[in-house]
Amino acid sequence: MTKRIRTGTTLKDMTRRDFLVSSAMTAGLFMAARKLFPSGAYAATTAPEVTGAKLGFIALTDAAPLMIAKEKGLFAKFGMPDVEVLKQASWGATRDNLMLGGAANGIDGAHILTPLPYLMHTGKVTQNNQPMPMAIVARLNYDCQGISVSQEYAGTGVGLDASKLKDAFAAKKAAGKDIKAAMTFPGGTHDLWLRYWLAAGGIDPDKDVSTIVVPPPQMVANMKVGNMDVFCVGEPWNEQLVHQGVGFTAATTGELWKGHPEKALGLRAEFIEKYPNATKAILMAVMEAQQWCEAKENKDEMAAIIGKRQWMNVPVADIIGRLKGDINYGNGRVANGTDLYMKFWKDGVSYPFKSHDAWFLAENIRWGKFAPTTDIKALVGQVNREDLWREAAKDLGVAAADVPASSSRGIETFFDGKIFDPANPSAYLDSLKIKASA
Repeated sequence: MTKRIRTGTTLKDMTRRDFLVSSAMTAGLFMAARKLFPSGAYAATTAPEVTGAKLGFIALTDAAPLMIAKEKGLFAKFGMPDVEVLKQASWGATRDNLMLGGAANGIDGAHILTPLPYLMHTGKVTQNNQPMPMAIVARLNYDCQGISVSQEYAGTGVGLDASKLKDAFAAKKAAGKDIKAAMTFPGGTHDLWLRYWLAAGGIDPDKDVSTIVVPPPQMVANMKVGNMDVFCVGEPWNEQLVHQGVGFTAATTGELWKGHPEKALGLRAEFIEKYPNATKAILMAVMEAQQWCEAKENKDEMAAIIGKRQWMNVPVADIIGRLKGDINYGNGRVANGTDLYMKFWKDGVSYPFKSHDAWFLAENIRWGKFAPTTDIKALVGQVNREDLWREAAKDLGVAAADVPASSSRGIETFFDGKIFDPANPSAYLDSLKIKASA
């Protein structure tokens, strides 16, 4: 009598029926795994070590890849159904929760201002200056932030040229009033865009105005009650400002630097070291979401999804225009069909160029957040994990044409003619007239 299958049984001990049943079960498990890990991912990777992680986001359009990855089941698709995407009240709260970590009721990673992981990694913005090892594993978007001004200054004609505010600011200060310029976090992207724009117009952001910190969702309400004269923030808050008639957009940040990097996907280095497969799964889910967000045919659905109460709690009308490149500046200027829309994937958006991180560090040296002796290349090498992006891209089956050949995008040119060569940041810094050390 032929024996049934048990531990240590060989193939020759099996009946033909046993073999067929066993083969069918194996095939079924394989096909189930293939559904969980598409695009060859199952063959290329092992399963995530954990099924969940806690990722933070701020109510901004550029957090869409995380929102869409959750809404479309992409985290689950790559083996992490228990990923939580958690709203943060401010960038300060994002920092504090990253310091705690997911296991201590904080977060493991976040939609984050590109410079913030560097400021945390070096202990520049943490309690007791305690360094928190961080990593940037992807860029989330390019362009589509805004610099908006109170209606009080509508008569100045200010736009890309901030110098038109100089006389108005001087007159207000002479009357004993303070000029307040709001951004979202010291040393963050919005702080740096605002400072660059003001300085290019001959306005010293450290001497001629008072910079204040306001969380993105609170910008419009604060300008409405006169708490600031100008602010820099991401969408949808500039567009909402215009729709409510509170102020106008002087310039979008894509006009300062065409195709500029903005938010990143940042993770605690400890999480990456402990859960490398989970890190890759998160990356793959977010990258696939970025591809979805990039597609023009998905913009209306995207706006409807991210406008929901649990995400941004904003009307679709405040989101959709600039998402598509249709900009009502609120000062009589309307530009439709521009290339200043928010970008999520095409032309290497998702890949975290080291050269871009180098610019943010250079600007933070300019404004005194980092010492002039900072080794930019070494610091970028510690935090930027573009290698993990490349691994995820390979397993995701990303086309070779969508994978940058170099970690540098090369020389960058700004609206005022300034040049940033990532191979020579010092030359860039020397070319700037207004800076903290001046």
